[in-house]
Amino acid sequence: MASTISRKSGRGAPAVLNARDPFTAMRDEMNDLISRIWGHEENQNGLALNPAMDVSEDDNAYEVRLDVPGMDAKDFDIQVQGNGLTVSGKREEVQEEESKTFHRVERRSGSFSRAITLPCDINEDEVAAQYDNGVLTLTLPKSEKSRAKKISVKP
Repeated sequence: MASTISRKSGRGAPAVLNARDPFTAMRDEMNDLISRIWGHEENQNGLALNPAMDVSEDDNAYEVRLDVPGMDAKDFDIQVQGNGLTVSGKREEVQEEESKTFHRVERRSGSFSRAITLPCDINEDEVAAQYDNGVLTLTLPKSEKSRAKKISVKP
């Protein structure tokens, strides 16, 4: 935390001099807390690149969708082993044009890696990936032994 020095002001009330702005210190502490809670890793620009992910399931497969605009299909590394899925990628930094003056640059670049564990094993040979309009969609068929089997009751 920032160090403080107390001294008497001209009216007898103590004045506090902060070696650092308390709002900056509070913001830094909140950013650190959020990073630890959500597990964001910072890239070289100090920005976390952590795409949103939806996971859904039906009787035969899981579907995973990630919002990753501005990337190419070749930028992804997808690995499946057992019931684990890891999706990694890298969004290249857009080179600033010297003839322009930029007033704000907020689009993030850098690497990301998302890993999840699914409730059952995946048929690794039938995994499909499609990248369309900034959304990466993975279809992960369940292994045959993981699929529900209907049991008929004989009268």
